[in-house]
Amino acid sequence: MNLVNHADNRPLAGLVVADFSRVLAGPYCTMLLADLGATVIKVESHAGDDTRQWMPPARDGVSTYYMSVNRNKQAIALDLSKEEDLEFAYAIIDRADIFIENFKPNGLKKFGLDKSQTLDRWPSLIHASITGFGTEGGAHLPGYDLLVQALSGFMHVTGDPDGPPTRAGVAIFDVVAGLHTTVGILAAVAERARSGKGQHVDIDLLSSTQAALVNQTTGNVACDNEPQRLGNDHPSLFPYGPFQAADGEIIICCGNNGQFRRLMEQLGQPEVADDPRFTEMALRNANREELRVLIETALRTQTIDTWFERLSSVKVPCAPIKTIGEGIRYSEQLGLNPISMAGEGEQAVPTVSSPIRLSRTPVRYDIAPPTINQDIDAVRAWVESTSARDVSEQSMQKVGG
Repeated sequence: MNLVNHADNRPLAGLVVADFSRVLAGPYCTMLLADLGATVIKVESHAGDDTRQWMPPARDGVSTYYMSVNRNKQAIALDLSKEEDLEFAYAIIDRADIFIENFKPNGLKKFGLDKSQTLDRWPSLIHASITGFGTEGGAHLPGYDLLVQALSGFMHVTGDPDGPPTRAGVAIFDVVAGLHTTVGILAAVAERARSGKGQHVDIDLLSSTQAALVNQTTGNVACDNEPQRLGNDHPSLFPYGPFQAADGEIIICCGNNGQFRRLMEQLGQPEVADDPRFTEMALRNANREELRVLIETALRTQTIDTWFERLSSVKVPCAPIKTIGEGIRYSEQLGLNPISMAGEGEQAVPTVSSPIRLSRTPVRYDIAPPTINQDIDAVRAWVESTSARDVSEQSMQKVGG
């Protein structure tokens, strides 16, 4: 049996990914690769990926956390401490283009799968590692997203000015690290097409987070600015955030003078756009509390829905604050098709659609998130019917032999 579908026209069809990652950052990366056509073999311990146990919520007893990042994959379970299973792991990597893992630094060395060992044994392999805080001084720190939110400064700038530091409502930097890993892998694939050589892709959550903090971190390193919590306000833009209407808060985002002028015209206060206190963004920031009073006095005369329709009609960026479910339904109203069924027949489950839309070779959702070890027979048959790619002869000895 061949797990690789050579009739598949998606961009990454033909690439084989040995996925030894777990939890979120790595599995998110490999799901993106699988959505785009790569054959992903998810290798777990017999206890399974930690996220299989992260409930509630669940669908038919399956963790929706696990479901969110594991569609389109083949799943097997191995115990690398057993020689037979380790040899099978080698056989899979023998045939893989990409090996991805998020073990603790040096955690794979005893299995012969440390980055220096893999690139020696498999010269064209792309080995991607995700750690929490790198492999030097932070090697001992566990890579949890919440720790990174704290140590990066993200929590320090999130929350109300007089309140405590606040975490994001999702493990956002695991996702960002997964995206960075995907970009790094694709860059390595492109470079290998020229050189024929593999390389190591090294991503750590802290560096990924600091890059994702963009203007906040750059403001610090470029001019020693130390950002503080502003609640829902923006440090550089105003009006930009929630404002009180008659029946609740509406988000308004004015990124330039033209948008601000149109906002004040709709609020019945066109003269405010010419007030010397508010004519430019820096002035509006300096006098934001006086401007907030003027804006909210007008907004309180109408409902959120009324303002959303009126302001949107003149291209003033605004939005009501919705729940997750309301956001999905709004996306459906816009024709964005946010829900896709992964798998076929009775095994199909609803998942959140990929945001990547390709005109000729679209994403597919062929495989539902797999159960533990469900594909062991298929993967074993594939190994037995295929040959290794480019194993270096001098590195074929057993680890420590």
